[in-house]
Amino acid sequence: MNTSATPQLRPGGRSARVQAAVHQAVRELQQEDTDGLTVPAIASRAGVTPSTIYRRWGDLTQLLADVAVEQMRPDTAPPDTGTYRGDLETWLGDYLEEIASEPGRKMLRDVLCTPVPDNACRCAEFMAQQVDIIRERAIARGEHVVSTRDVIDHVLSPLLYRILFASEPPSVDDLHHWIAGVLGHRR
Repeated sequence: MNTSATPQLRPGGRSARVQAAVHQAVRELQQEDTDGLTVPAIASRAGVTPSTIYRRWGDLTQLLADVAVEQMRPDTAPPDTGTYRGDLETWLGDYLEEIASEPGRKMLRDVLCTPVPDNACRCAEFMAQQVDIIRERAIARGEHVVSTRDVIDHVLSPLLYRILFASEPPSVDDLHHWIAGVLGHRR
């Protein structure tokens, strides 16, 4: 018997179907017209009532953050180039290209503008998991590696800061400079 206060959802059940339909409706409406992005429009497109959305997500801001977090979830492991540095440069280069784009920056803003810290924490976990995969492969090859936290603190942090707050996004050269710095040698 489940005595916890949080209801247990069935994976793939009605709740998962509702979430998938609502997320799909948001993504479609975002591509069509951001002015039409309202809870009633999303509900209509998803085939649910607005009260379903309000009950599950609270408001439009929370829903947009939830969709953004799901879009930021990696769907594949980072490419394996054969070297630690190469793996970092390739994965982070792809990440930079995606997140520095206007849709990428919008996703970051959607995640960060909600009062729910879990959204940002989930995104941080996704990034750490990708760095961990790269790190574990390098260890298996016998390469010198740095901690995942060092990559986050010295590469991902300035990368995200510059994407969100600088007048121009970081370049691939900036990225390579940060990676070289964290690995202890400059190019």
